[in-house]
Amino acid sequence: MHLPMFLKLAVRNVVRSAHDYSVYFATLAFAACLLYSFTASSDYLLSLDLTAEQRDMYQSASMITQAFSVFSALVFAFLITYANRFILRRRSREFAIYGIMGMEPATMARVLVYEGCVAAVAALAVGMLVGVIASPLFGAVAAFIFDVPWQLLFVFSANAALWTAECFIGIMVLALALSVRSLRKHSLLKLLEADSAPEQPKGAARLSVSLQTLLAAVLLAIVWGSCLFQPVQFVIWILPMGIAAVMATGMLFRVWAVRRPERAHRHPDRLLVGLRIFKLRQLQARMSLNANAMACTCVLIAAAICMMVAGLAFSVGMRSGSEQLSSQALAPIGYVGIFYGATFLIAAAAVLALQQLASAADDRQAYRMLENLGCDVPMMRKSIRSQVGTCFALPLAFALVHDVFGLVLVAFLAYVVGSSQLPVIIAGVVGITVALLGVYYLITCRECSRVLLSKESE
Repeated sequence: MHLPMFLKLAVRNVVRSAHDYSVYFATLAFAACLLYSFTASSDYLLSLDLTAEQRDMYQSASMITQAFSVFSALVFAFLITYANRFILRRRSREFAIYGIMGMEPATMARVLVYEGCVAAVAALAVGMLVGVIASPLFGAVAAFIFDVPWQLLFVFSANAALWTAECFIGIMVLALALSVRSLRKHSLLKLLEADSAPEQPKGAARLSVSLQTLLAAVLLAIVWGSCLFQPVQFVIWILPMGIAAVMATGMLFRVWAVRRPERAHRHPDRLLVGLRIFKLRQLQARMSLNANAMACTCVLIAAAICMMVAGLAFSVGMRSGSEQLSSQALAPIGYVGIFYGATFLIAAAAVLALQQLASAADDRQAYRMLENLGCDVPMMRKSIRSQVGTCFALPLAFALVHDVFGLVLVAFLAYVVGSSQLPVIIAGVVGITVALLGVYYLITCRECSRVLLSKESE
């Protein structure tokens, strides 16, 4: 009897909190679009005018991409779970008010689940619709990778739609279950303060700065040395190597957060310009708190660049005379690498955006104080752009450092299989990566300004 009322409340809450849901909704829609388009691309290729031999090869590729898409679903599961934590933190005060008004915890959990379902269903529909509308574009990319004739066709794949829906159901069940658990675990007082009280670091490193620097150097020496001198062992132990890279990168980010203010204090004339002291304190807090999460995004970006470069090298880079047969044989592997690279890159950019939005919620009180003290709005906007820019640029810069070693391995494999034009491919992939992160940076700056600056300032 109460189901329509709670659904109506959930829909109204999602619409009213559209700004908070914007990045979350866009991330879900991106996930749906990529999952659907990746799985449906083989159906699009099979709709082209192919020979029987080509059809057999692409049907095999379809099975490969279907199997590998399970891992991309796991990546998006991590991303969506992180996004749900951000939404719950932003909406915690509202749920606390529900509780104060007498709403039972089970009922609040039900409203939260309905809100998540409303956003997920809408994002799933929009994402798959965009995937169908853009099927000629995705098909053109796939046809280019597989080197087959392209036609302007709009293709809807029922199997891909079903697979995407199944992935979303599993991901959202997990994410919403964790959100409900977090909601019911906190008292009303903690919910009231959750969107303004700074999030306390968990499992913070207790080692000294010098010891963290030394340990990070040892771990990176193992990872980078294995990549350069033992590439086979590196590939075999790729997961432990990735974990070691994340740990080392996180420690270096924490060291940077401590050392940067110390270096800035050596130049007091520059330190007192504008809001430089304030910005350094804010950056130190953000980096110390989010070092591990930013390290994960850094390694994701590095892996994305390597995988996209390898995918293009094993497909487009193989088209040179006698290597045509190898190009056709390696095209499915190349396509999987390109899709996974795009998946990791979008996931990393979305996590970076969500991190900054969550940190903005912590910084509202500090910016309100600056406004009360009469600080100029352009100066505060510049501070916001600088802080967000640093938190985007630092993971990207260190990801490129990782890729200096990772791309050596890719270049070695490309040389073995006879691929060419690797410098052009690397330049194109790095350019696309910078452009995508730039778009997310602009969106994040706009949203952080909306959160941190009052309506009067805006």
